[in-house]
Amino acid sequence: MNQHLSISPSASRPVWHQAIPLLLLEAALVLTWSSGFIGARFSLDYAPPLLVVFWRCVVVTLLLLPFVARQLITIPPALLLKNAGIGLLAMTGYVAGVTQGIALGVPAGLAALFADLLPMGMALLAAVVLGQRLVWQIWAGLVVGLIGVVLVTHSALKWGDAPLWAYGLPLLGMFSLAIATLWQKHSTTSRPMKLLPNLWLQCFISSFAFAIIQGTQGSLAPIASSGFALSVAWTVGLATLGGYGLYWVCLRRATATRVASVLYLSPPVTMLWAWAMFNEPLSWQIALGMVVSGVGVWMVIRAEARQVAS
Repeated sequence: MNQHLSISPSASRPVWHQAIPLLLLEAALVLTWSSGFIGARFSLDYAPPLLVVFWRCVVVTLLLLPFVARQLITIPPALLLKNAGIGLLAMTGYVAGVTQGIALGVPAGLAALFADLLPMGMALLAAVVLGQRLVWQIWAGLVVGLIGVVLVTHSALKWGDAPLWAYGLPLLGMFSLAIATLWQKHSTTSRPMKLLPNLWLQCFISSFAFAIIQGTQGSLAPIASSGFALSVAWTVGLATLGGYGLYWVCLRRATATRVASVLYLSPPVTMLWAWAMFNEPLSWQIALGMVVSGVGVWMVIRAEARQVAS
């Protein structure tokens, strides 16, 4: 077997998701991950984005605590610290980078495109930093998938009036999630944390980080409105428990390159969400972009399967 796989799948697989086909998990991941952008869009009418994110982390922490308290007591401090670091990168770094860039004037479409560079960023980090060798077919699939994303988001791309350095924030957010993913995937811990304790810890530590960031910009008090409550509930259930939860689950079942490439399908699905919820128009270009991205994802999956078999 080729020893230079992009990132080898983890041997630790919780029983509950072993019975679920990986493609079904990945479809659910795309659906829930894209819901995060819709939740952010919806919340703009009711509260600052980071205030919603802060309370999203607080609510997840409170909801999961009764289910994970006993498990957390038995986890070694070193493992807790490692996963806390991963959580800061995956949640705080990624979300804060994108939202702060938009707040400083980076157009939302451009910020989303930078965030959607995750598969390419992760592949570059794996190749340059970790010495992973990707076959050219995987690189080709990643490029094709990116072309599909550009087709989908083309109409929303424009250059804003943000300071030049602000355009680096969404890119830093993307690389933050990429580093967290590779760190999680390359962990040599013989006893990895289970999904719920891991999510709890990541939200717990991120709530402090978001409290600091949002606290420098305004109040941390929740806003007494149904819109704010719905925004928090949406991002708790779909974007966090669904999106991040399925992201880590899929990462245990597949390579990091494959999981990241699947997220190329997030932009067109986000457009479908926006059409259904905000009556935003769809176009043949969006449909074409979705098909092209799908071809790119298929190329990555097929190339990895061949690489494993060789």
